[in-house]
Amino acid sequence: MSTQPQGNLEIRSLTTLEQFERCVVLQLEVWGYSDGDLIPRRVFLVAQRIGGQVLGAFDGETIVGFAMALPGYRDGHPYLHSHMLAVLPEYRNAGLGRRLKLAQRDDAIARGFDLMEWTFDPLEIKNAHLNIARLGAISRRYKADFYGPSSSPLQGGLPTDRLYAEWWLRSPRVMGALRGEAQPIEVIERVTVPQTIYQWKQDPEQRDLAKQAQASNRAALESAFDRGLVVVGYERDAKGNGSFLLGPWNDAEQGAWSSGKTK
Repeated sequence: MSTQPQGNLEIRSLTTLEQFERCVVLQLEVWGYSDGDLIPRRVFLVAQRIGGQVLGAFDGETIVGFAMALPGYRDGHPYLHSHMLAVLPEYRNAGLGRRLKLAQRDDAIARGFDLMEWTFDPLEIKNAHLNIARLGAISRRYKADFYGPSSSPLQGGLPTDRLYAEWWLRSPRVMGALRGEAQPIEVIERVTVPQTIYQWKQDPEQRDLAKQAQASNRAALESAFDRGLVVVGYERDAKGNGSFLLGPWNDAEQGAWSSGKTK
């Protein structure tokens, strides 16, 4: 639950080693990583110097969140890969993560990018809802154990499975989602994440249930993607369960790009 006001927070580019070092500290405070999983300040420096993004959310002079993206290249086109977004726990649930994503989008469009991508844990219900329903991203690629073992206690010892989010910045779908408009989609299949997944992950005696749910959803999503379906929507029910909505995707929205399914 957020206990901090969000209206006075300012988002701006980070440029100094001191600011990049603060991003390292935030990783520890948000995810509890060990040293082996931390992104060092030099990577933030490189990202800022080679055409990526390092944006910070400031409460006064204190950085309370950040987003970092690296430039990428696929299928003959440049894009930005948003590698990391962190918000301190006391600043969550009030839209700061979305504000950081929108600041990334504004910067990307100003520099001529049409696409941003990132990966996210398909078991994280709130994050999936933000990415798909509120930001208008789609997903059609799944990578099992993307990062290998993670030192973050939030991972609960599970493989670091990730979905790729594709955010077609100027597409009608994205612009409609950002205006809060319901997206017209054809739902062919659903893949559901139980709200109890968080309890299962943190309880050693129930962790096998989490692993079973992850493996089942992995198989269902990979099968759907192999058959040409795409995650085009996301719903949460009254009990807090989340559901990926799979259906056809209008490739015309991505302009001249090819299918984009290169792994």
